[in-house]
Amino acid sequence: MSGSGGAPILVTGAAGGQQGSTGRHVVRLLRERGHAVRAFVHTDDERAAGLRELGAEVVVGDLREITDVLAAMRGVRRAFFTYPVTDGLLEATGAFAAAARQEGLERVVEVSQLAAAPDAGTPRMRQHWVAEEVFDWAEVGAVHLRAGVFFENLDFLVRAGGGSELAMPLGPPETVLPLIAGEDVARVGAGLLADPLPVVSSPLVLLTGQVLSVAEVVETFGGGLKYVDVPPVEWRERAMSLYGDAHVVAHLDKLWELFRLIGAHHELYRVTEAIEGFGGREPGTLREFVRGRSG
Repeated sequence: MSGSGGAPILVTGAAGGQQGSTGRHVVRLLRERGHAVRAFVHTDDERAAGLRELGAEVVVGDLREITDVLAAMRGVRRAFFTYPVTDGLLEATGAFAAAARQEGLERVVEVSQLAAAPDAGTPRMRQHWVAEEVFDWAEVGAVHLRAGVFFENLDFLVRAGGGSELAMPLGPPETVLPLIAGEDVARVGAGLLADPLPVVSSPLVLLTGQVLSVAEVVETFGGGLKYVDVPPVEWRERAMSLYGDAHVVAHLDKLWELFRLIGAHHELYRVTEAIEGFGGREPGTLREFVRGRSG
């Protein structure tokens, strides 16, 4: 079986990375359902070879370059769009939306952020809101996955601390975080792209799988992990050496500030039914994720 009359489903971010690897998960999930998949990657390396082993067609290009995107989009009717936390989101969005409109796509599922808005507290969230608008203007059946903080992002910081400390400028341990597994975001994305094509009541799909305080996050990771509330200036210095990308640091710096200021309560802090509704099962927990990563 393949989607929409045999046309491949185009999946970006297919190689995966440290920010949740949603694209790679989507490729696997769609292939398990028997769908033809065209996997868009930036580099033809061992990760691309793994995608071919899954049975995906691999295309190599730059999502910011319209000629690459147009070539990848030919013959496609549905697509999954995600872009890493780095410069270029709006360039890539513009190229992808233009190519999708030209090809007449019936659905584009794109990864956004939970609190995306024109007045959101981080530059990246504001860019995500603009990206949503661009996809809507293109009239390509866009569905926006507004996701919380990925378990994988916390795991990266725990590992950076050697497994002994979680150093973040989040204020008191009672500060609460809306969280989700990258695989659950992918599961929803695959469900929205698969046959039969689900009907959506709103193009905005909120995705939070678990709401935990910082203290609960630390307890869940276990192993003697301790939370260290580092000053924002010190965190920014550490983060630049850790991530090596000013865009990432600027986004996370503002994101942690927002959580610190919000504290323990926010109207968006609730587990959302869409994960089970479109993804086919209840959201995974951080405890399950930690058990899986160490198993």
